[in-house]
Amino acid sequence: MTAEAARRWASALDSVVVYAQGALCRRLARGRVPADGRVRVAGLPRSLDPGSLRVRVVGTAGARVAEARVEVEAESLDTGVPDELQREVERLQDEFAAAQDRRDRQLGLIEEVGALRPVPPARRRDDPHRRTPVDAWLELADFVDERLTGLHGRLLELEEELRRVEHELTVAVDRHSRASTDAPSAHVETAVCAVLALDGAGDTEVEVEVEVEYGVPGAVWVPAYRLTHRQGDDEGRLLLRASVAQRTGEDWTGVRIALATADLRRRTDLPRLRSARIGRRQPAPTPSGWREPPAGLADLFAGYDAAGPRPDSPATPVAVAGGAGLAAGPLPPPAPVHYGGPPAGLPAPGGTAGASAELFGGGADAPAPPPAPSRPRHRPRAGGGLAAASAAPAPAAPGRAAPPPPAAPAAPAGPVAPPPAPVAGPPRPSGAELDYSALVLCGPDEQEGRRGRLFPGSAFDPVTAEYRRRAERVASLPLPGHAVRPRESAGSFDHRFDAAAPADVPSDGTWHTVTVGEIPVGLRTEYVCVPSVEQVVYATLVLSNATDQALLAGPVEVTVDEEFLLTASLPTLAPGGVCRVGLGPAEAVGVTRRANLHESTAGLRNNVTVLDHRVRVELANRLAAPVTVEVRERVPVTSDADVRIEERADWTAPEDGAEPEHHAPGTRLWRVRLPAGGTAALDGGYEIRIPAGKALTGGNRRS
Repeated sequence: MTAEAARRWASALDSVVVYAQGALCRRLARGRVPADGRVRVAGLPRSLDPGSLRVRVVGTAGARVAEARVEVEAESLDTGVPDELQREVERLQDEFAAAQDRRDRQLGLIEEVGALRPVPPARRRDDPHRRTPVDAWLELADFVDERLTGLHGRLLELEEELRRVEHELTVAVDRHSRASTDAPSAHVETAVCAVLALDGAGDTEVEVEVEVEYGVPGAVWVPAYRLTHRQGDDEGRLLLRASVAQRTGEDWTGVRIALATADLRRRTDLPRLRSARIGRRQPAPTPSGWREPPAGLADLFAGYDAAGPRPDSPATPVAVAGGAGLAAGPLPPPAPVHYGGPPAGLPAPGGTAGASAELFGGGADAPAPPPAPSRPRHRPRAGGGLAAASAAPAPAAPGRAAPPPPAAPAAPAGPVAPPPAPVAGPPRPSGAELDYSALVLCGPDEQEGRRGRLFPGSAFDPVTAEYRRRAERVASLPLPGHAVRPRESAGSFDHRFDAAAPADVPSDGTWHTVTVGEIPVGLRTEYVCVPSVEQVVYATLVLSNATDQALLAGPVEVTVDEEFLLTASLPTLAPGGVCRVGLGPAEAVGVTRRANLHESTAGLRNNVTVLDHRVRVELANRLAAPVTVEVRERVPVTSDADVRIEERADWTAPEDGAEPEHHAPGTRLWRVRLPAGGTAALDGGYEIRIPAGKALTGGNRRS
């Protein structure tokens, strides 16, 4: 089907779902279906994955999509609209080169003037010695000095102009490199379109709307938050935002954006459990999909060979299936065929016997081929998304001699391992050979054993592969401060966050902030101090997740009383989870700690050492509102049954699961409610009773 035979529809990007790496885009196209039902939807990016194309009809009863495939075509761009950034870079490059030449010429003049020296005239043998006039020396020195002063002044101006032009050129080059990849930079650009065949529209042309869905690489996102709080309130606003970067080749302008934590490239095929049989009876082998090449294949290129040598030009394989479309340039030579067993989990090609016979040049009811010559098995290597095999000679066509094998490298000294045992039976193609949409037909310029046969080719042509490589560089962007990738913070769950309003994300490969929506959270202010470590009270916000979805880890900008305070790191919060966000020291709340140690003995024979620790903590609230202060102390922990620790205070041990963070063993808590301008004193202590035969070693006994 040519471009003239298909009705061309324009499409508009409607929504995008950004995954942990990659994105799923949806476009809408509307138009009247011609009588033959063939339409062409344009506007798809060059970096899309052809295997991810999905098309469906929206809102029209009876109409359906019978066929959808991807094609690459060339578009002639409007040459009257110049690329302003490229023109600016070229202009500044010429201006920089001219300024550099002027500076170099000025340096040459300075070098010439500085090399001026008085040269005495040639003296004959009989002439007496003559004295050089001093005035001449001084006049020459004055001339050189005056001339060099003017030249150096001009040199300073030229160097300043050169630095200015170099700075402008650096800025222009940076702007050009950061520009959106949605705008092409050539007069002729290859474009991707979806060719559709619609059924059920009837003989008359009816207006139909289709939805085209495809996946693209080169899109990443990380979560970010903004927390707004007022002192004294138990509520706050947590705004979920996302930093999104994409270089997919198309600008996302005014589209609905959703963010997902799932992996777009995750494996979805189910494992296949095969039976284990004991005995002589075995199931019949599945059809291999291989057929003997047809007779007379070698005579197909007799006329081509008789025409003589051709000019040197790269061989271009011809695609026989519409999987990846037409290549924009010559494809690399495909890898040789590897006749290995089909990979595990590959479904039996029960309904593809006819297709395999047609592809490999045999009939569906052709007799079983004779055993092929033995070949060593090779481990496939990955290339272009398909499993290509190592170099192996292809089977010769009937009636022709097998092509000579390639020259083997010199064998190393020492014993040589014996070759693997030959494989009995006909060759069995691997998964790469069974992927019919990726097979290419080798032309007459290929090797003798490859001409006119089907071999696995690359999944993408070189131009598309370069677009995809450029798009995938976004995954290596440095993350913003405190940012964590979604797959690292999501753990074992996957969730989706839908943005409340359409957003714009250009295809420039830099981070852009997208507002997702507001999340209701529980919030309360608490003051925490650990006076045994530092006599400072810290203000904290206890944040509780009151939603049914988890909050991912990421940076949170804290604003208190409409003033930006700090940027902290928010951990991952499951539904109902609680965390504490520190706001820094609270200077308006003071704390003082005093410790006293009294050592004595006890027991019938004074065989027990008693270490009596007394702790006094004083708190003062200088705020205009009441506050709750949590004071943390510690009690020694022992694993010796002979050492006893007796507590004498009204503190409490933290309950398991009641606190947003983990407490070390021996932690004790005081919770005090201080009124505005009020003070409080807390007394506590503990005794350590140690037998006389033991003693404490290390540490500060008075702490």
